[in-house]
Amino acid sequence: MSLRRAVVDLPGRSDSFVRGLSEAIGGPPGTHTAGADTPGGPWRGRFWTAARVVLALACLTLVLHWVQKSPCMDGAWTDNIQYKRYCYTDVLALYFAEGLNEGKVPYLDHPVEYPVLTGAFMGLLGLPVHAAAAADPTLNQGMTFYHLNAFVLGALAVAAVGLLLAMRRRRPWDVALFALAPAMFISATVNWDLLSIFFAVAGLFAWSRSRPVVAGVLLGLGTAAKLWPGFLLLAIIFLALRARRLAPAALATGAGVLTWAAVNAPVMVANLENWSRFLVLNRERQVDWGTLWYIGDHFPRGGGRYGLPVFQALAQDIPRLNLVTYVLIGLAWVGIGVLVLRAPRAPRLGQVAFLVVAAFLIFNKVWSQQFVLWLVPLVVLARPRWWAFLAWQAAEVCYFAAFYGELMGAGGRPVFPEGVFVLASALRLGTVVLLCCLIIREIRRPERDVVRHTYDDDPDAGPLAAPPPTPAAPPVPAAAPVSA
Repeated sequence: MSLRRAVVDLPGRSDSFVRGLSEAIGGPPGTHTAGADTPGGPWRGRFWTAARVVLALACLTLVLHWVQKSPCMDGAWTDNIQYKRYCYTDVLALYFAEGLNEGKVPYLDHPVEYPVLTGAFMGLLGLPVHAAAAADPTLNQGMTFYHLNAFVLGALAVAAVGLLLAMRRRRPWDVALFALAPAMFISATVNWDLLSIFFAVAGLFAWSRSRPVVAGVLLGLGTAAKLWPGFLLLAIIFLALRARRLAPAALATGAGVLTWAAVNAPVMVANLENWSRFLVLNRERQVDWGTLWYIGDHFPRGGGRYGLPVFQALAQDIPRLNLVTYVLIGLAWVGIGVLVLRAPRAPRLGQVAFLVVAAFLIFNKVWSQQFVLWLVPLVVLARPRWWAFLAWQAAEVCYFAAFYGELMGAGGRPVFPEGVFVLASALRLGTVVLLCCLIIREIRRPERDVVRHTYDDDPDAGPLAAPPPTPAAPPVPAAAPVSA
């Protein structure tokens, strides 16, 4: 490995967007910056290393998010205050809706709309709050439950940042995309997605350290919390097919399936109907706000008319829409598999993982506000470039504002024309598609991949990493002539 590849990346040098912004504070680090060309960079030997700065930034973002949610913490949601102040959170709303405030055990006493591990997480934090409120009637149950969830979910987010830093020791500033993401500021505790994000990142970390069984267990736990971490196993399988090394992928997949089954089986035996609530709800659910199908169903056609006929027909026929979404997601995944097999070099795991999860979001009929969090750690691993990331995050912020306006309008007080929300939804969808296109381009042209400028190969490949080249044997000296 060359010394050049052992150097820690400095975005002020390697990222043209950051380099341009750095001109406002004196320009990028020069070639004679102290320590710039040594592992650790100019931060080496200081307390505030790059990794610690990124961790501190993540904590700051989470604290600001907590402040942003503060108007809703008391649970006194009157006159749509939770929408007017942009502070709605499922964490508080579902504490009451799922019966936790009455001491109901998830799945046993009440059906829960989420996979088992998320429901268990809700009960693990919610039932003690109910018990404490029984002993102290003055306790605000909803506020206490929210604070407890915000603390634990925040700790899981910081742990995920730490794992990403461990996966990118030579590129620590890449993880600042996650730490400073506007999506974290607006959506961190809207739901319990940070639980699944922790397991997903931990699973990818374990895979990068060549521990396929541990990776499978962690991804299985993530799938038991939210469905999407299981899709990361598909990315691993594609890359294993490319490398013709199926054993590690089989170990990870088998461990993942067994872990998921072990978590779900007790609840299935105890109350199958309540356990299946998640599956039934998603099968019967109508077209969700902000999806491709919503955009088509509400697309402005002029003259006060909205909706394209094909999308309107699908929106009225949910079984057919389900089939169409499954087919499109499946075809997209097949295309990603073909891309992996035919790429000039084996794509990196982060790239394939992002494409697999993004394809699901693009064609699925549900795209909740907080689902954006799924992609944020994956984009750190897939394409740590700031300009496209910020364009995507700006679109997410616009969607966030438009979505809450739409919620207020659903209460009978329209805030803006329907076309505004459709435009915001299209911008969000378009920027995710743009990121996919840029990642596909870098898979087809690996020399454009900035991560490969720092590492010789995929730092996350784990057991699929290419073996180091065998050093050439030294030449055998010719035998001395034997005298007669």
